[in-house]
Amino acid sequence: MNTTEGIDEDAADALFHALSDRTRRDILRRVLAGEHSVSTLAASYDMSFAAVQKHVAVLERAGLVSKRRSGREALATGEVDAVRTVTALLDEFEQVWRGRVAAIDRLLALDEPGDTT
Repeated sequence: MNTTEGIDEDAADALFHALSDRTRRDILRRVLAGEHSVSTLAASYDMSFAAVQKHVAVLERAGLVSKRRSGREALATGEVDAVRTVTALLDEFEQVWRGRVAAIDRLLALDEPGDTT
């Protein structure tokens, strides 16, 4: 089954937009390894708490991170299924590329000296 069936272009745009920033990619790595509070994440970066919150919100809107409340803390967790969707999207691009390379190889094979086909 194709993992990207049913994913619309807006969702794909949100995924790749979220991953286009190095801080968001780092946050995603951290929360895929284990749940972190947003305040703990913020302490890891040379930016304001509000800026880290915004990065987490972008990841959350893309479905790459989910948040839950525990008392006064917001805890963030990475969503493996969303990462799998990104992988499947990239695999689709690779298959298109491989198909083009195979077509070029076939064309080049037709032009080889001594080819009688």
